[in-house]
Amino acid sequence: MKQIKLDQLVLRNFKGVHSFVLDADGADVDVFGDNATGKTTLFDAWNWLLFDKDSENKKEFEIKTLNSDGTPIHNLDHEVEGTLTIEDGTIIQTVTLHKVYREKWTKKRGAVRAEFTGHTTEYFIDGVPVKKGEYEQFISEIADEQLFRLLTDPRYFNEVLKWGDRRKILLEVCGDISDAEVIASKPELAELPGILNSRTIEQHRKVVLARRKEINDELERIPVRIDEAERSKPDTEGLDEQALMQEIDAIRARIEEKQAELAAVQNGGAVAEAERRVAEIETELVRLKSELQGEWLEKIDEQRMALAKAESEHRAAEGEVISLKATIERLRRSADSQRQEIERLRQEWHQVNSEQFVAPELSDTCAACGQPLPADQVESARQRAEEEFNRCKSERLEQINQRGKAAKAEVSTISSEIEQLEAEIAKLNQKLEQLAAVKAEEAKKLAELQKRLNDATSDPRYAAKQEELQQAKAEVLALRSTATTKLDNIRLEIAQLRNEQTMLEKRRAYFDVIRQQDARIAELREQEKVLATEFERLERELFLLDEFTRAKVDLLESRINSRFRLARFKLFKEQINGGLEETCEVMVEGVPYNSLNNAARHNVGLDIIATLSEHYGIAAPIFLDNAESVTRPSETPGQQIRLIVSAADKQLRVAKRG
Repeated sequence: MKQIKLDQLVLRNFKGVHSFVLDADGADVDVFGDNATGKTTLFDAWNWLLFDKDSENKKEFEIKTLNSDGTPIHNLDHEVEGTLTIEDGTIIQTVTLHKVYREKWTKKRGAVRAEFTGHTTEYFIDGVPVKKGEYEQFISEIADEQLFRLLTDPRYFNEVLKWGDRRKILLEVCGDISDAEVIASKPELAELPGILNSRTIEQHRKVVLARRKEINDELERIPVRIDEAERSKPDTEGLDEQALMQEIDAIRARIEEKQAELAAVQNGGAVAEAERRVAEIETELVRLKSELQGEWLEKIDEQRMALAKAESEHRAAEGEVISLKATIERLRRSADSQRQEIERLRQEWHQVNSEQFVAPELSDTCAACGQPLPADQVESARQRAEEEFNRCKSERLEQINQRGKAAKAEVSTISSEIEQLEAEIAKLNQKLEQLAAVKAEEAKKLAELQKRLNDATSDPRYAAKQEELQQAKAEVLALRSTATTKLDNIRLEIAQLRNEQTMLEKRRAYFDVIRQQDARIAELREQEKVLATEFERLERELFLLDEFTRAKVDLLESRINSRFRLARFKLFKEQINGGLEETCEVMVEGVPYNSLNNAARHNVGLDIIATLSEHYGIAAPIFLDNAESVTRPSETPGQQIRLIVSAADKQLRVAKRG
């Protein structure tokens, strides 16, 4: 093991210490001193000499010596010098590190006096000036900064490092547990390798959790989709699909008959062509009217659904108000009952409190021998009776008080609950007004749509087509001075039949929509079953992953804790949902580090340093600040420098141990 020992630490004008020499000679030493005599300053100087930081791991701290008003004393060099002995096997090396922090004063051209322009730091190794990079490189060759801090400061591991870094170091020192070892430790985990499919535990956990969330979200959406499909079905009450198809076929046959009749009546030439054009326009007009009415029917259906929804929400809000009012009434009755109980208890308390002790008639003759009893015995018996009366009276009054307080507290609780419920009712009444307005608006929209349905012929498209029809008919009249009434009647009948056919086909199409929605609902229900099955499988896998993690926790914590004499490590913590979350908490006999006293914190820090020194093969000087509370510090491979508060020592005093 490489041994790094501090032989001497010299401070000059460092943080208020004018001059001090710590002669340790590589041995364990105790440094005694009253508060503010410079004990922690020694630790700060050691860290600044090596890493440009103080004992709290801060780069920005006051190095310079200050006046009584807090301003720095200028033109002083602030120095720390340390002599180390490094033993690495058969190689023994002594090295002196020296740092000087001084002010820079610059005299500008034409100025009489120099001005303060900043600071500079000078570095020396064995008295030879070196650059900062060379100095830092030399120290890193002795030991990495973080490793050096780990091995020299008992607080560094537990108070400076983040839990993730602590955990990483422990796994590096003690070794991790492979997944195969964990699976082999519990028979119920044997199926995990097949489930993981070449993924790691954490990778598969992420996959399972992500997929489970997707499935859960989808399962929540499926009932909504089913409800949408149900509400999308048109109303077929009173309709029969087979009967509609028979009616459509019958109308088609009649239209063919009328068209044959029309063809027979019509004659050739321009009149026939004009008549044909009239028939086309009439057909287009009927189709257009049917389309327009169909559009308005769809809008009416949608508006009816909107109105039904508004009415449902209004009824629901009314029901909530009625229910809350009933609850308030029940609570008020309960509060009245409690107030009556309070009044009854108050009367009972006054009644009991007014009771006075009445001395019992006591015999002044001994029942055994018939001799007169001493007066003091008779008086003593009377006093005991009075004391018993007063005790019982006090207990009864206390019981009445307790029951009265409980009843009063119940009245207060009920009153608060009533206020909350009344506030809810006020909100609901506002909501009812809003819902009523919405309902009235939806009803108004429905009435307007129904009015438009009955007045489809007012549509500009329909009017334009009618105008076109009138022009065509005028042309026929111009070609044939005497209109054929029979042709008009046939055409009208055909148009009416086609209009009726269109309406019947629209109604029959409702059944196609219903079949489509039923198929969609069946598909959604099957999808719901498949997803539920997969969700159960994922839950099973998640359980096995948690079991794996718990098994790994037991194995890992057991392996790591076996490497330490005092320290115990909690590497996982239970979450509210039952899962485990990585952590790294140091404990001693079940007590977390943050709850330990100062002595226990020092000793557990020394215990950790001892294990880390053994692992990394390096023992370095250890500074124990506030060490007065540690009567028996744990043994470590490295040199210990204890900084101890001693009110009697107004100047620092050094004592070697051992």
